[in-house]
Formats: sequence, C-alpha cells, structure tokens
Amino acid sequence: MANSDLSMILPRVLIVSRRTVRKNKFVDFVGEYHLDLIVSYGAVPVIVPRVSGVHTLLESFEPIHGVLLCEGEDIDPSLYDAELSSLSPLELEEIRKLHASDTSIDKEKDSIELRLAKLCLERNIPYLGICRGSQVLNVACGGTLYQDVEKEISKQCPEGKRVSHMNYEDYDGHRHPVRVVENTPLHRWFKDSLEDDGKMEIMVNSYHHQGVKKLAQRFVPMAFAPDGLVEGFYDPDAYRPEEGKFIMGLQFHPERMRNPDSDIFDYSGCSSAYQEFVRAVISYEKKLNSSSACLPKAPKLNQEQEMKRQSILRSFSIAKNVYSGRGMVSGPKSELEVGAEFLEANTPLSLQQENRLKQMGATVRNAKLYMGRLKMNEEKERMARITMGKMAIEQLSDLVSAYRMMGQICSEVLEKKLQDLVIEDI
Repeated sequence: MANSDLSMILPRVLIVSRRTVRKNKFVDFVGEYHLDLIVSYGAVPVIVPRVSGVHTLLESFEPIHGVLLCEGEDIDPSLYDAELSSLSPLELEEIRKLHASDTSIDKEKDSIELRLAKLCLERNIPYLGICRGSQVLNVACGGTLYQDVEKEISKQCPEGKRVSHMNYEDYDGHRHPVRVVENTPLHRWFKDSLEDDGKMEIMVNSYHHQGVKKLAQRFVPMAFAPDGLVEGFYDPDAYRPEEGKFIMGLQFHPERMRNPDSDIFDYSGCSSAYQEFVRAVISYEKKLNSSSACLPKAPKLNQEQEMKRQSILRSFSIAKNVYSGRGMVSGPKSELEVGAEFLEANTPLSLQQENRLKQMGATVRNAKLYMGRLKMNEEKERMARITMGKMAIEQLSDLVSAYRMMGQICSEVLEKKLQDLVIEDI
C-alpha cells in the first residue's frame, strides 16, 4: 500500500505545540521523543499549533482519535482553586524568579488544552497526559495543583522523604524514586523491574515545580514520590485499551528515560504508556468508523435549511450552558424556543440521534416542561438577588466567609486522608 493510502487510514493523535522565541520570532515545537513513539506504534501525530484563536477551531482537526498533551508553562492558577494556597506574596515572587522560564502564563495554550481534555472526557477519546498534560487533565476534572512542590511539600517532609523534582543542570539525566501502586496499569507495565527490585520502586525522570494537590475524584493514583506527591493516575472506568478506552496522567517522563545512543530505555515498561495509548487510539478509530458506517449519510442542505440547522445547534448550545452551570441564557428567549420546538416536533429518533442530541445539550425531550423549569429557576434567582440585596454588608461577608471556610475544611480533610493513605501504604 502506498504511503499516501496509509496516511488516510492511520489514526490521528493531536499534540499541542509549545511556544518559544528564536531569532526574535515565535517558534512552536513538540519534543521529538513523543513524536517518535507515536509513529513507531502506528499512529499519526497531528500538531496543533499554539496560535491565537486555535481554541475556537478545534473542530477543524476532526477526526480526533487520541490526544497527547505534554510540555509547557504553569497552568493559570485562576483555572483551579489557588486561593487556598499557603504561599505568601513574597514566596510567590521567589518562585517566579527561580522558575522564570515556567511561571509565565500562556492562556491560549491553557484554553486549547483544557478544551481538548474536556472533549476527550465527554467522548471517551483516548488521552495521555505527560507532566503538564497530567496537570491539565486533573484541573479539567476539578482537581487542584500545588503552585510550588518544594515550598508546599518537600520542606515539610523529613530529610529522608524530600525529593528534587527537577534539575536545571541535568534535564534528561535527573532521576528520583517513585513507589508504584499495586494492581494498576503502571504496576503491570513495570512488573518485571519491580519484582527484581523488591521495593515497588522505580527511578523516574521529572522536570516540574508544580504537581497534583487534590486529585480529581474520578482518578486513582498509580505512583507516589517519597514526599507524597502523586506521580501518576488513571480513570479505572476508562481504561480498556483493547476497547479504545484510555484516560491517564503521568507526572514523570518515560519518553526521556532512554539511552539516546541506543534507544534502550531504563526499564522495559517505559515505552508501555505510549504503546498501550496508541493501542487504545487504534481501537477507538475502528469503533468510530464502525459506528459511522452504520449511520446513513447526512443529506445535503440548501441555504435555508442550513440556516435553520445552525439556529437549532445554537439553541442546544445555550441549553447545554444552562445545564452545566456555566451561566444563564446568553441570547434571546426565542433562540431557546427554536430547540424546544424541534424536540417537540421530532419524537421518533434513533438511539444514535438521541445520544448525539444529549451531547449537544438537548437532554430534555419534553421541551414545554423544560421551558417552565427554566422560568422557575430564573424566578428563584431573581428572588435570591432581591433577598441578598436587602442584607447588610456584614451579613454578606459572613456568608461568603462561611462558604470559603467549608471549601477549605473539605480540602484539608481530603488532603489529610490522602496523606494517611500514603503513610499506611508505606
């Protein structure tokens, strides 16, 4: 088969580039090891350039059979709950000076990668996050991050538990131990090496000063550093590579744990993350093609029909925003009613059509009741605003403080339980 024919059938893995400056111009790049491994196991890497506005054009990269996110600066703290950080303004300034190359915020890259992560979670598209990519995945699911691991964890640990998570002088050669959790994918990949070691430990490469603080509820840890930092996690309900399911984050870099002269890895399990990820990508593509083949081709629409289709899609988009709590109606009521009328008029739908409508936000078939509930919610919000408008400043301040305190207590109790779990396992 010709290469041009092959490129039409190989599954596509999206990888977002990182931006740097060279010769006074912006240059986008992706680490070659990631690309080599994706290609060697049978998929095509498609680089998504970190260019302003790309986050609004992600549909242009369809079909998407997998997403690999890696490398980049710190995630914008406003995207997770950074208010609970124990760091002082002086300490934050010290961090910015020490990690100047990593602490500059890239909001466009954040936007692109969070959209891709959420797309994978919604559609069950295989996702592998390395380093920053694992942090993006955790934040996308409601988790939080330490703004600086050394200041928030390592200095509080006993001498024997402290870990250096990065070494500017030895980017590829730096290693530190991690303890692998039994009965996880990481345990299966490194099983032979762990049996030889007898301590359930491997030495990994890492280069980061931030890390997972509160792990999102859907994830299970796969590895811990001696200081307690989560070094790997996965979604057990979305891990069956043979069925096209793979949602995972690794804080360390298995792709850099190799001898550049021979391409031999530190451990035989290092390449397994990429191998199993691409296996899931291939299975996902087959499943996607199989389901698409069962559906009739969409009819060609004239201009009037296309305009009507767009108005219905916008109506569902507004409804989805209301359901997910991202805000109230962003357009005129008439725009919502277009979708309501469509749902009322189209009762005989196939299962595939029902599922697709649910993804788009059209989750209520009885549209009249939906519109009634929407009006009721708006009335409740109006009454709440009136009530709070009559409250004194001190009362409102106490109310805000109470909610923040409850959030902080929940975070502290959860963190304590995770630490107790780590201590018990040790």
